[in-house]
Amino acid sequence: MSTVYNFSAGPGVLPAPVIKQIQKELTSFHGSGMSILEISHRSTLFENVIDNAKQDLKDLMQVPDNYQILFFQGGGTGQFAAAPMNLASKHHRLALLDSGHWASKAHDEAIKLGYQVDVLDSTKSEHYHELPHLSLTFNQKNDDYLHVTINNTIEGTTYHQINNPTHLPLVGDMSSNFLAERYSVKDFGMIFAGAQKNLGPAGVTIVIVRDDLLKKVPKIPSILDYSLFAKKNSLYNTPPVFSIYAAGLVLKWLKKQGGVDVMESHNRKQSKMMYDFLDQSKLFRNDVKPSDRSLTNTIFTTGDQKLDLQVAKEATQHGLMSIKGHRSVGGLRASFYNAMPTAGVQSLIDFLHDFEKKH
Repeated sequence: MSTVYNFSAGPGVLPAPVIKQIQKELTSFHGSGMSILEISHRSTLFENVIDNAKQDLKDLMQVPDNYQILFFQGGGTGQFAAAPMNLASKHHRLALLDSGHWASKAHDEAIKLGYQVDVLDSTKSEHYHELPHLSLTFNQKNDDYLHVTINNTIEGTTYHQINNPTHLPLVGDMSSNFLAERYSVKDFGMIFAGAQKNLGPAGVTIVIVRDDLLKKVPKIPSILDYSLFAKKNSLYNTPPVFSIYAAGLVLKWLKKQGGVDVMESHNRKQSKMMYDFLDQSKLFRNDVKPSDRSLTNTIFTTGDQKLDLQVAKEATQHGLMSIKGHRSVGGLRASFYNAMPTAGVQSLIDFLHDFEKKH
């Protein structure tokens, strides 16, 4: 096996230059004689790391000055609890579009914490093969915000354009297409994203939140408090130092590539290659509504569970890793994150084409 391509939905592929830089600096970070794994989070060395990461992210996403960039632990799942605890303090109620597995998880977590959730629309009966949309009859008066999963990693759908006709702050779970597609931060009250899908290793979650939504909330765990983390520059407790450092390197790599718009063009090209193959294939298919298809997570199947498993097994033998679908839905999935080279996508298509000829 000469070349390996990682199509995992997360932790996902990292840029090769970033891996090499981590390797180079691992034993002595910036000539300190200490590894990044052991430097103090209160040191000037790490203050520079976190401040540079914030500035690079601000530049890449064009984050306005009236937003805070925060670094949390607990993954995107942790924000299913943090978001309502911070933002639904007035009515203890939120609205949600049920677009798939992770939207459903956010719904259940809010309910468990005692919040009321108004599901405005759901495409569960359509197996989430298309996206739900806002109801024109939606009564907004008693909801504190609207939760939307921007990219559905498991179902392979994406809101490519944001339409929020309500007065509610929009909370966007952008975990699996963060920095892979251009969105205007001004359209959101808050954005969050677990790093391990498209930004860096697991361990850190980015939160971008508008200043007017920051407020002192009684009886909220300090580890989830947006206002406190903004005040402490995300250093209320020991942060995930290595994960922030690695994410910072990826942000600098993204700048060198030309930024988010260049990445989006790259991702559109690669996803089109894959969808064009699937649309003409006599063995494989993608059931997602074409206008809702994800650029980063392509879902496909033969329609036969045993044959799907055989595809995943043989792909692994060819160095095409982790194309087995999520355990909740089965099938097959290939994730094309920013660091995936076009050669990897072409190798996968060539393998699937050869498999199809044999079957």
